[in-house]
Amino acid sequence: MSAEKGRASGAQGRISQWLRGRRPRTDAADVQGREEQLLAAAGAGLPLAPAAHPSAYRCSCDRVGCPTPARHPVSFAWQTQSTTDRAQIERWARHQPQANFITATGMVHDVLDVPLEAGVEALGRLLADGVDVGPVARSGGDRMLFFTATRGTPEDEDEWWPCELDCHPETMDEHPGLRWHCRGSYVLVPPARLPGDLAVEWERGPEHPLPDPLTLLEVLTDECARYAGQGREHVAAWPLRG
Repeated sequence: MSAEKGRASGAQGRISQWLRGRRPRTDAADVQGREEQLLAAAGAGLPLAPAAHPSAYRCSCDRVGCPTPARHPVSFAWQTQSTTDRAQIERWARHQPQANFITATGMVHDVLDVPLEAGVEALGRLLADGVDVGPVARSGGDRMLFFTATRGTPEDEDEWWPCELDCHPETMDEHPGLRWHCRGSYVLVPPARLPGDLAVEWERGPEHPLPDPLTLLEVLTDECARYAGQGREHVAAWPLRG
């Protein structure tokens, strides 16, 4: 009887060990690298706040059928919560080691968000022309994010809408071209993980100064029009109402 108990105990121990081995492990170097990248982004003036993260093939939030898994903030107060404070970001990063982070746009910076193929072509053209391109990130394998200085508050408020794409994910497919994230919007900041082993990573880091968005806009809209196979007048080249 004792031998049977011993074998059962040993088997249970091996199963427990196997299960422990299957739990996600966080490499110390990865943790340090993640924190350094977040602090570098904040040091460049990008206000950050914690976001959801992948949980298996789903989102870590409690929403059933989350339409933007691992791409949204964890707090409804993300706009006021967003900060560049180093100590606060370190606390968030260390207490939430799996969390992605968003950066709130329209305060210090905007983001011109284009299809990846169009973005790659546009980036090559801009650099070849000697244009001062700022930080650029690849997002999820299908989009490219061009970080720019914010345009602030132009006189014509009627033509300067909050993007609100985060609030209306069902409208994303209606705007396959250029999306202008300004006041009321956000994007994921690298490093971020997405379901399906996708990621958000820097192509050009936050050490590059933020340019005026208008210096990039013509080339980006040209490439988006080429990508969409239609004239530039059909490409969404202004901040979007959700």
